[in-house]
Amino acid sequence: MKPESETFHADLSPNRTDGSTQTQTVIDTYAEWDTWETINALKDAIEVYHDVTLIEANESAFEKIKELKPDIVFNIAEGLNRVSRESQIPAMLDMLQIPYTGSDALTLGICLDKARTKEILSYHKIPNAKFFVVDKYKPISNHSLNFPLIVKPVSEGSSKGIFGSSLVKDYNELNSELQRVLSEYDQPALIEEFLPGREFTVAILGNDEEATVLPIIEIKYEEFPEDVEPLYSYEAKWILDTKDSDFDVFECPAKLDDKLEERIKETALNTYKVLRCKDWSRIDIRLDKNGVPNIIEINPLPGIMPDPNENSSFPKAARAAGMDYNKMIQSVLYAAAKRYNLL
Repeated sequence: MKPESETFHADLSPNRTDGSTQTQTVIDTYAEWDTWETINALKDAIEVYHDVTLIEANESAFEKIKELKPDIVFNIAEGLNRVSRESQIPAMLDMLQIPYTGSDALTLGICLDKARTKEILSYHKIPNAKFFVVDKYKPISNHSLNFPLIVKPVSEGSSKGIFGSSLVKDYNELNSELQRVLSEYDQPALIEEFLPGREFTVAILGNDEEATVLPIIEIKYEEFPEDVEPLYSYEAKWILDTKDSDFDVFECPAKLDDKLEERIKETALNTYKVLRCKDWSRIDIRLDKNGVPNIIEINPLPGIMPDPNENSSFPKAARAAGMDYNKMIQSVLYAAAKRYNLL
């Protein structure tokens, strides 16, 4: 279930406002929404064994779900508005006592708010970059972090709001990016120290003791064009990295020594547990200057583009583990059904 969208990255020409309005009209507005190709692939995977009804994740969803009374919902809804958007459908399902795949409304809400996530991780001593949050624009001339820094919207996914310019090296660039994020995304800006090391994506499937780390993916930044910053930014994710391009920067399984692999797995699984993720999640990790794995982001609603020519990380990791697309989807559904004692 997701808001209707036939495509979300075809128009690459910026359409920014003059800063006098907070209406978001930038090129990444629909980056989180799935294509019909993905929705239909998901439907086909479930229909191998079950009857499926598609329900749009809009204002009519509650009444439709209430009337249909499904045995279980496979939730991929990003929601419609504001920072609670990923929690909207799960909250409806909880109210109606209808089982669903994936994390609950609280976990989804926390994970979408990067600052709240980092606060929880810090409390549990799970490494993440030093940071601070800015709610309203005022030029910054002093802070305790070390340049370079990353500036990003506090509550977005799919690399929304993260461009090459997000990596800032001085106060002029910091203030310029801060003003851009605050004006275009109508939400606070998260400012973090840049982590200079290798970057990995970790897909996790299952619950409790059965939670399994799938083969780890590394983003090979040394393969990026020289004029592209070492970030998996919007430009990298949706412009350079298309299924028709030769932008091959993902390595799965990542080449890791045993000690580092174990440390990445431990960090990812601890994060999964602390944030109470359920059934599946994708966790992004980057090494700091000392080689310590730091959490960048947790995505309890991972992207699941079905085409192997598209670098959709969770399906890529699943294929490396020997699962085809249908088996991956069915494994998520099985994990949820088992959690609800439906088997």
